[in-house]
Amino acid sequence: MCLRSSSYTSPNPCKHLADYKLRHAFNGYDSLQNCLKTTPIGRTRVDNHNTKTPRCNFCNGYQGRLYICLMCSSISCSTHILLHTQSKSGHDVAIDIERSELYCCLCCDQVYDPDFDKVVVSEQIKGSCPGRSNKRRRLNSGMELDLKKSKQLIAMRDGRAKSCYPLGLRGLNNLGNTCFMNSVLQALLHAPPLRNYFLSDHHNRDECKRRYGEKLCLLCDIGALVSAMFSGDRSPYSPAQFLYSWWQHSSNLASYEEQDAHEFFISVLDGIHEKESKVRNSSKDDGDCQCIAHRAFSGLLRSDVTCTTCGFTSTTYDPCVDISLNLDTVNSSAAEKTGLSTLSGCLNLFTRAERLGSDSKLHCQNCQELRDTSKQLSISRLPLVLCLHIKRFEHSLIRKTSRKIDQYLQFPFALDMTPYLSSSIVRSRFGNRMFAFECENTDSSAEYEIFAVIAHSGMLESGHYVTYLHVNNQWYKCDDAWICEVDEGIVRASQCYMLFYVQKLLYYKANKDLSCNVSVESR
Repeated sequence: MCLRSSSYTSPNPCKHLADYKLRHAFNGYDSLQNCLKTTPIGRTRVDNHNTKTPRCNFCNGYQGRLYICLMCSSISCSTHILLHTQSKSGHDVAIDIERSELYCCLCCDQVYDPDFDKVVVSEQIKGSCPGRSNKRRRLNSGMELDLKKSKQLIAMRDGRAKSCYPLGLRGLNNLGNTCFMNSVLQALLHAPPLRNYFLSDHHNRDECKRRYGEKLCLLCDIGALVSAMFSGDRSPYSPAQFLYSWWQHSSNLASYEEQDAHEFFISVLDGIHEKESKVRNSSKDDGDCQCIAHRAFSGLLRSDVTCTTCGFTSTTYDPCVDISLNLDTVNSSAAEKTGLSTLSGCLNLFTRAERLGSDSKLHCQNCQELRDTSKQLSISRLPLVLCLHIKRFEHSLIRKTSRKIDQYLQFPFALDMTPYLSSSIVRSRFGNRMFAFECENTDSSAEYEIFAVIAHSGMLESGHYVTYLHVNNQWYKCDDAWICEVDEGIVRASQCYMLFYVQKLLYYKANKDLSCNVSVESR
């Protein structure tokens, strides 16, 4: 399987950056070198000596992305960086303080320059070498590092190149506000059914192009992405071809603006379904679709609407690829006292019977007139991979406002979904009686293990997504191009936005199979 399209080309250089270099050459880069600091995990950031905590000069804020102007060293947040550029002519280029990446204030996008990268990389090399002062003395005395040692230093300069990391852990370059995409891709590509499907070459790219002659195919590009991630190469990968292919499928989301990770997740699964349905000449939307997206993520929700007058119940079933949960903040006294919600509380809230308002009366088939009703949701069939979406973004149509809910959520690493199954919910209402649940898959396991967490930090307008992956009993943080080990306490303390669980039996079997495949490939 090829790793990437040969037609891929580097992005066009930024005109504003070119104008800056023409006027000022490398003056800004040289002065920046004294402010670069390498953190213990190998990341290089801008260390502002004027203040311990960098703050925006406009709003005095310190959360979210902060940028330092290359011309005047003024610090601005992502909300006010354009205001700084408009107020001062020629102050078009800034640096992301946390990431040491160039940012064009007029293009509102990251820009790349090999000269700038050389400055950052050289500082990373010096920062990653123990006893660097002694090395400097030896260099000053005329001794030089040979080419072989220089390559070794570059290879070890940060956590992205650690050879001890399990196969499949590889950073993804941010292509301009694409952390939402990178975070979801890391979770999707480590979902055992999806990962194994593409590693087994079930969607062959050569055959796809030969049969259908399409230049762009989302499944082909996902296959290329999986091949690149599990190739053993540790350098960060740029999913530019996939991004372009996704833009063609979801033209309404095609922009360099920050998108919602959950919306992107749904869009990718929809693209996989659409392509495979075309190949199979099938358009099933009833939950029985055999595309890999639905085989992995599709479950079945049961909705019981009960007439409060006569007790008649109308039952409907709806397929779903994820479950969206409200944070249990209003109905939980414990959440109000501690500032924490629990996943079990959110699931209880989701499956709790809800009395519909008087303005939502429904026609009762038994009474033959409009009646007050109650509605209760439950899970009729569980998926292989369970995706739980936490509703952290609240939008009020009346007030015309939006806000992020910063409530922390306690979630288990091992999850038993038995209490939320239709069989459990119905029996809890009517006692331990004999009920027939025709849509329920009795062979499906209700015990799950977590393998990925997508977290959102910052504010609604200027937030950032990262993914935590659980691989070989170790947690790893995937922050765009950066991969590092973290303790489980860091994962539990994160503001989780999407939780990914896989059935326990499949989880252990998939890890065993992957280990066997790695052993075979290494021989």
